[in-house]
Amino acid sequence: MAGLHFNTPESRETEDATIVAHNARTGLILFAIYVAFYGGFMALSAFWPAVMSQPLLAGVNVAVLYGFALIGAAMILALIYMRMCRKAK
Repeated sequence: MAGLHFNTPESRETEDATIVAHNARTGLILFAIYVAFYGGFMALSAFWPAVMSQPLLAGVNVAVLYGFALIGAAMILALIYMRMCRKAK
């Protein structure tokens, strides 16, 4: 077939080791923050379940609000990671 060239060399991106190290370090720090936040959720669930069942805001209990906060925190930390990794270039 005309126009198909299968033996052309592929272009590869080059990665700077300092940028890769910065991105990895940033990811681990943000992951540790999220793990601490999630650990608080698990500690409340395991050791103080009565606190988790108390209504906090508009009749919604702490467990549901904390769960939504975990989802929101994951999104926010992902945005922070993307922003911090873009600055490293």
